[in-house]
Amino acid sequence: MFRTVLVDDEPLARQRLRSLLAAHADLHVVGEAGNGRQALDAVQSLHPDLLLLDIAMPEMDGLETAHHLARLEQPPAIVFCTAYDEHALSAFEAAAVDYLVKPVRAERLASAIERARRYVASRPAQAAPEMPRNQPRSHLSARLRGSLRLIPIGDIRYLQADEKYVVVHHARGEDLIEESLKSLETEFAERFVRIHRNCLVARDEIAELRRSPDGSVHAVLRHVDAP
Repeated sequence: MFRTVLVDDEPLARQRLRSLLAAHADLHVVGEAGNGRQALDAVQSLHPDLLLLDIAMPEMDGLETAHHLARLEQPPAIVFCTAYDEHALSAFEAAAVDYLVKPVRAERLASAIERARRYVASRPAQAAPEMPRNQPRSHLSARLRGSLRLIPIGDIRYLQADEKYVVVHHARGEDLIEESLKSLETEFAERFVRIHRNCLVARDEIAELRRSPDGSVHAVLRHVDAP
């Protein structure tokens, strides 16, 4: 059985995909989702082989969803199904196995499913691809015992480099992510400011700057004693 999840914010689009997939006897739709966050939850609970994924969706779009999924040890095959053809390059950078433009034709869907089967059959362990920097993410993702924990960017208070990891200090605690502080600074330049060579702070977390007797300047944060 080839387990599949449909992800699209339009119920009619999901319904049409279901009808097309009925022609594939061993393909079973195990779940549906209306946005990227729901898709990530569905993947972690249902363990599908294939994700048919829209791009333009509320809360979290398909491209960001694909990049978070790539951090899993065994991500599903991803086939984008979208009304827009200008995202094709970004889709393949996000490790998609195929890219279908709506309205999806039955023969193209069959070809994409075959590509997905080959991908799953020989699926290697892979590193997460780089996120396109022209569109900052809405969340960071920490990998925990084979699953993902999403951290909304708006909840992050500061980011601190710790050897090859970055510690994300946020409203619910802290998590380790395998990204560089430099890449995060570049991606989220409007959100975070560097106050030390190993620390980025959310701009709206800075309550004041204080100068110590030795002349150094310290940032006082709203929700923590010190970074």
